[in-house]
Amino acid sequence: RLRKYGLNKLPEAKVEGLPTIFFRQFQSPLIYLLLVAALIIFYLGEVVDGLIILAVLLFNAVVGTIQEGKAKNTLLALKKFVETNATVLRGGKEVIISDEEVVVGDIIILQEGEKVPTDARVILSHNLKIDQSALTGESVPVYKIAERIFEQNLPVVDQKNMVFKGTYIVSGSGEAIAVATGVKTEIGKISQEIAVLEKEVPLKANIRQLSRLIMIAVLSISSFLFLVGLLFGKPLKTMFTTAVALSVSIIPEGLPIVMTLILATGVWRMTKRNALVKRLQAVEALGQAKVIAVDKTGTITKNELVVQKVYTRGKFFEVGGVGYDPKGRVYLIPNANLRIDTNDANSEKRKARSEKVEVIDKQLISPLDFPELILAAKTAGFCANARVYFSEKENQYRLSGDPTEAALLVFSQKLGFQREIIEREQPILWESPFDYKTKFHAIVRQVNSERFLTVIGAPEAILKLVKLSKKERKGLELIFQQMSQEGLRVLAFAYNDKSADFLKIETMPKLTFGGFYGIKDSLRPEVKEAVRRSKEAGIKVVMITGDYWLTAKVIAKEAGIYQAGDEILTGQEIEEMTLKKLSQKLAKTTVFARVTPEHKLKIIQVYRQRGEIVAMTGDGVNDAPSLVAADLGVAMGKIGTEVAKEAADVVLLDDNFGSIISAIEEGRSIYKTIKKVILYLFSTSLGEVLTISIALFLGYPLPLLAGQIIWLNFVTDGFLDVALAMEPKERGLLRSQWQKSSRYLVDSLMVQRMLVMVLPMSVGTFFIFQKYLVFDLTKALTMSLTTLAIFQWFNAWNCRSENKSIFQLNPFTNIWLIGATLIVILLQLLAVYQPTLQKILQTTALTFSDWLVAFTVASLIIIIEEIRKFFYRNLRVV
Repeated sequence: RLRKYGLNKLPEAKVEGLPTIFFRQFQSPLIYLLLVAALIIFYLGEVVDGLIILAVLLFNAVVGTIQEGKAKNTLLALKKFVETNATVLRGGKEVIISDEEVVVGDIIILQEGEKVPTDARVILSHNLKIDQSALTGESVPVYKIAERIFEQNLPVVDQKNMVFKGTYIVSGSGEAIAVATGVKTEIGKISQEIAVLEKEVPLKANIRQLSRLIMIAVLSISSFLFLVGLLFGKPLKTMFTTAVALSVSIIPEGLPIVMTLILATGVWRMTKRNALVKRLQAVEALGQAKVIAVDKTGTITKNELVVQKVYTRGKFFEVGGVGYDPKGRVYLIPNANLRIDTNDANSEKRKARSEKVEVIDKQLISPLDFPELILAAKTAGFCANARVYFSEKENQYRLSGDPTEAALLVFSQKLGFQREIIEREQPILWESPFDYKTKFHAIVRQVNSERFLTVIGAPEAILKLVKLSKKERKGLELIFQQMSQEGLRVLAFAYNDKSADFLKIETMPKLTFGGFYGIKDSLRPEVKEAVRRSKEAGIKVVMITGDYWLTAKVIAKEAGIYQAGDEILTGQEIEEMTLKKLSQKLAKTTVFARVTPEHKLKIIQVYRQRGEIVAMTGDGVNDAPSLVAADLGVAMGKIGTEVAKEAADVVLLDDNFGSIISAIEEGRSIYKTIKKVILYLFSTSLGEVLTISIALFLGYPLPLLAGQIIWLNFVTDGFLDVALAMEPKERGLLRSQWQKSSRYLVDSLMVQRMLVMVLPMSVGTFFIFQKYLVFDLTKALTMSLTTLAIFQWFNAWNCRSENKSIFQLNPFTNIWLIGATLIVILLQLLAVYQPTLQKILQTTALTFSDWLVAFTVASLIIIIEEIRKFFYRNLRVV
């Protein structure tokens, strides 16, 4: 069978080495353009300029390689997640083997605390309970049975007689026969899905589109000016050199390194906010996110079950507290009215409706004043076999055993009962563990001189064990429905304190009904605020879960995700829908319930087909395919599986959902900064191109030489664009008016600003050139070079904000820009007065009055942009 089916392991992908990661940094059309430009410059004999371009590209690749590091492969993480040994029955004997050696047909021994080695059909179950939340998203462990199930094509969550590779045995024991190994298992199918999934982060796509635009512009403009120059009688060599220089000018050589710097700075700031970014370009996708798809268990909720509500003897009590912390106040809820929702979860016509809920004032109470509540707490303590302890190392409470019984134990502790005292003073005489058939847990304890029987279980099972009138039973059923509608998992409890002397479940006496426990997976405290901030930022939050639709609805409503009028889709509905139909439904849907990993993947893919940038959060194996498929995958760092962390682009180190919103703010800041740099680089390049174009068409000599163009591009731009990349984060980034990224990273406002900047830059420079040309060509060239340089100095400060005046902005918030401005001024002085540079750049010394003229003309770019900003601010207010 090993030869036939292969080893019980997932395929291993080749781990990328540092050389592979390094050379991948060059896989960009923009990089290809720069390499071609460098080769042409080398051919023209400009060795220094060619080396500068190569140095920029090399530095960019090194930074990118360091940031990515030696990345682990998702499939290797999946393999690590499921590595374990297996106990199998072979030749009538139990033997322990590597899980890789398990074959189809092996009888597997299942024991509490172990990991399931492969997908198997249960053939023997002794209260076998499996935690398969990482695979299915279910918040509570699932009981497994050995009986046949005749329904076909059931989802994983409904296959009660199957156990799955990589899940954990919480309690009980059993035996199962292996039916699938390796890639044929459910987790193996997920690994295959991840292997074929591909995605491209928005920034990478934007850069590709921008590179194509630049390539077309370079070829078109350079060819056009080259031909025009020849037609006007310019020398062939001069025009070819000028065309190459202009091409180098148009291509933003500094853009790759500046983008890497911007992203790295953003990554550093996000790390301070407990968001670890694994890929540089992915971080900018957060700023563009329009949809955040969140997993319920572990992301919206803490995956810590708590008793939140208790009903006993006609009274509702609310129990406060967080997680497994045994502290919490108790409130009496008077006059709680029943509100029963009879909506059908699988009906296409189902519409979520708003419910009129009466405002009820809670009353803080002392539990000792309510004997019935004390009895409920004592009963919970009697039946709880779990252990809860505080981990000093992790600074949080941890549980051992069943989470449901842990919730009962903590509830009893909140009202003063201690497990150690119960065990010592009320020892167990007889116990019947929870069974899938009976659906209850019964215990007889010695209380003083009498036997005290307590039973906790499913409401329908407990109600059969108590003597009730039809009216009483109907009333209790309505209360059970109400509590379920509130998103609570309801358990009923009953007792017999009349000297119960039986020791067999078949002879159990009639019980006295005690009440209901309403158990809830507690909402993470930061979730409500995070969801509110998301909506303010114009981002839609949707919840995806494997839980029942009504439970999901209540949790989503409490978190602020679900609102009246929203729709809920179940896995069954998604299964039956075409992609087109699902796309139409997504606009109003905020909750997806009872979904499988395949459904999650389908949802994410349809969102992307709609053109919406989607971020997906998750922590389990079942989340891995959708984390890979989403524009941005976000995993939980503490509770997340290794699979989820490796599949994700960002890992939240503190598991705080609110950190996502902070990361989105950083992502938007990164996007804004990238736009500022692109605006600066393109406007200065176009200014140079238009200056030369005007001179050619009017029959003047070229106002800039090839070497001067390269000087402006590498020296002036080189310092200022890097400094502009260090611009601090703007305020108000989390606002709903946020605009989606344009295809080329250049939007209509940027085009308007470029025109406003380019026109005074080119006209002003040509005006200076032709005025000085009548005296001396070298002086005229020096003045045009200097004027353009000053234009660029001023323009860098213009680009800091699209609406705020440079006089409103504090210059000291970007000391890098102050330093860069001083450096380029000093370098320009050297270009004008240093003899060696005068020969290279063909410049001559300028007088004070010359500098005054250049500064006066260049200041036009500030005046015109300030006028534009004034009207932009006032028109937006209107």
